[in-house]
Amino acid sequence: MTIAQDTLSLIGNTPLVRLAGPSAAAGCDIFGKCEYANPGASVKDRAALFIVRDAEERGALRPGGTIVEGTAGNTGIGLALVANACGYKTIIVMPDTQSREKMDTLRALGAELVLVPPAPFANPGHFVHTSRRIAEETPGAVWANQFDNIANRKAHVIGTAVEIWEQMEHRIDGFTCAAGTGGTIAGVGMGLKAFDPDVTIALTDPYGAALFHYFAHGELRAEGSSVAEGIGQGRITANLDGAPIDTQFRMSDAAADYWVQRLLREEGLCLGLSSGINVAGAVALGRQLGPGKRIVTILCDTGFRYLSSLYNADWRASKGFAPLDAALVEPSEAAL
Repeated sequence: MTIAQDTLSLIGNTPLVRLAGPSAAAGCDIFGKCEYANPGASVKDRAALFIVRDAEERGALRPGGTIVEGTAGNTGIGLALVANACGYKTIIVMPDTQSREKMDTLRALGAELVLVPPAPFANPGHFVHTSRRIAEETPGAVWANQFDNIANRKAHVIGTAVEIWEQMEHRIDGFTCAAGTGGTIAGVGMGLKAFDPDVTIALTDPYGAALFHYFAHGELRAEGSSVAEGIGQGRITANLDGAPIDTQFRMSDAAADYWVQRLLREEGLCLGLSSGINVAGAVALGRQLGPGKRIVTILCDTGFRYLSSLYNADWRASKGFAPLDAALVEPSEAAL
């Protein structure tokens, strides 16, 4: 073991684990990148660190400054941790529909939390636009702009992708995950393609997002809905622009929940619904590529961040989810 030189050095270099149940279901090897092992317990710590370092290098962020961001929660948590370590303040704007655990965590980290009602991106009250206005009005502040700041993508091109390539001993056939900002799938895709152009990069989109239809048919169009937090996109962000997507899947919340519950019951992994979406997509990609293939996906964050929602019996009943102790039957969507 090595000793980290500072707390920010703890971001990245997360473990990779073979997932037994998904591997058996796919007929090949499915691996999960354990991003819940980051200090802020999510993949968004990586983007947060690169966004802050980029702002410092550009001279936009100076000692005592403030970082402002609109986020579904995890990027805000990552930014607050990085800001604390670097001596900055944070103002986080978040839809008021996100989990209570995310809100409580941000407040515990000392961030100023601004909650807004959910709104379409075209609405000036959307959390992203609100955060931009606050940054413009706050002296010494920078707007992180995670959706269109390609420092986000860079974190995965030179970080996550390189780690995966080395951990997989240079033998990987496919990678898939969902898109929120697009930084993870675009950055990992670009990084892996630089090592091996034949690696298949697949988008796994939740219902309610528009990217599945875009990559399949060339038109941004959403269908259905999802309660998964932090993923799903209705536009081509700067981070998504040029993403090397070879194929695409769309997965329901039921398919995601099936894998969340199986991984918890059978393998002791407590994950969020976005990780379930990713695992469902990895199984679909594995079935498509065939036996003997090696597929990697992202385990985005910890399920402990959703104890009041996904792991709460009343919440599940209100959203039409089966009880936590119900028998598990794989939904047909997971086999698409």
